[in-house]
Amino acid sequence: MMTRTLDLGGPVHYMDFGGSGPTLVLVHGLGGSHLNWMMVGEKLARHARVFAVDLAGFGHTPLAGRSASVHANQALLDGFIQAVSPSEPVLLMGNSMGGAISVLQTARQPQRVSGLVLVNPAQPRAEDSKLERAVLMQFALYAIPGLGELFVKRRTAKYGPEKLARGMLQLCCRDLSRFPEELVRAHVDFARERHERMPWSNDAFVQAARSLVMLLQRKKQFRAMERGIRVPTLLVQGTEDRLVPVANSRELARVRPDWTYVEYPGVGHTPMMEIPDAFLSTVEDWLAGAGRAAVGGSVKVAKAS
Repeated sequence: MMTRTLDLGGPVHYMDFGGSGPTLVLVHGLGGSHLNWMMVGEKLARHARVFAVDLAGFGHTPLAGRSASVHANQALLDGFIQAVSPSEPVLLMGNSMGGAISVLQTARQPQRVSGLVLVNPAQPRAEDSKLERAVLMQFALYAIPGLGELFVKRRTAKYGPEKLARGMLQLCCRDLSRFPEELVRAHVDFARERHERMPWSNDAFVQAARSLVMLLQRKKQFRAMERGIRVPTLLVQGTEDRLVPVANSRELARVRPDWTYVEYPGVGHTPMMEIPDAFLSTVEDWLAGAGRAAVGGSVKVAKAS
């Protein structure tokens, strides 16, 4: 695997995990980067050509005068897809905010997407959904102009990059010991780098969070996009997710009973980091079955060992 950069109205960083065959593009969530896929990227490359993009304002991709909103990053993702796979549609795999952006991309440019894997995707709240009070308050603050920026700035100054990185991982999974130490260390090291060299990172986070809240408040419109998707789709969800309650994905699975839906008991917001082997097995089973058309139906899927 190696890091690369494209010029798409400004530099766009991505990780090239290698592989051959159909193209698979991995899209991280809010506050994430290509590092979110480090436990599964190389093994996914046994079945496809795999790229993990850093959205504008995240990872090593600077704002460079661009917006970090979900709509702007959907446009960036569309440009990235055209650059890495100009003649064939791609399979999109998105976690959290990256899942919502992948839905936007598929709804707006269906000819460029052959299939979807939605990993605990950000989505409108279900009728019986319950979000932790602390998490709800944070996102309420992000949504308020001026106050959101002040909150993030003060939080950064108070806790510093290492504590914030560990806190973010703990929000994704209550028990940090479930994450491999190499993954935790990579995220902590990168948080320090962003703190020291990327002064735009806090603004990007707030822009993205605020736009995501606004997008998901329009439940009727978002559900219309989900109902209109016509590509094979795998939806996976951890039952102990503190950011995307399992009730949300259960409701979506009822809206789209034709999609493949898999729940992971006791797992949080990032199955690809918490239970990479089980996650890979789920994806491979889907590619060999209901999702076969997403990779052209001609890819021989061998189980990862």
